[in-house]
Amino acid sequence: MARYQIPTDPRKPESKRPRRQRRDSQEPIPWMWLGMGAVVTVVAIGIAFLLARSLLLRPPLDADALPEPTIIRLTAPPSPTASATALFPTPTTIPTFTPVPTPDVAVAPEELTVGYYAVVQGTEDFGIRVRGGPSTNNVSIVVAPEGTLLYVIGGPEADDTVERLWWEVQLEDGTEGWVAGDFLVPAAAPEE
Repeated sequence: MARYQIPTDPRKPESKRPRRQRRDSQEPIPWMWLGMGAVVTVVAIGIAFLLARSLLLRPPLDADALPEPTIIRLTAPPSPTASATALFPTPTTIPTFTPVPTPDVAVAPEELTVGYYAVVQGTEDFGIRVRGGPSTNNVSIVVAPEGTLLYVIGGPEADDTVERLWWEVQLEDGTEGWVAGDFLVPAAAPEE
């Protein structure tokens, strides 16, 4: 049977030697490499044997040569000495509720006071403006006519611009606002 050979490339010079081709016969056995592998294996087994023998033939540790173990004893702190306890607890006083005396609104106070009534006076029948805050800069809510009875719920607050005292009041219809104290006079509560 004929063998196929690769033709030479015309572009390359023919200065190269042709490659050696394998033959169909078996290749020679590499005796040198097999021998070296066997030697390395025998040496490794010998070293392992010597190490195992030296570890197994070592004498056991002498019990007298070991250091004495340190014993650590944990102790709790001393407990306080027991003291006699009272059989009955000491009674404590219970605070009693002392009611705040209800102000007598049937009599007019000498000056304007929170929790009492006041009457609009001194406006020359113009009435007084009830405002949203303690100042003339606040919006006017309603005008309370001369002689209107108002319930004082807060105040007094000072106004920096006009130097007046302002009182928070509540009208009979429930409207709340601030009025100038210059036009209020203390009054007794209306009779029901």
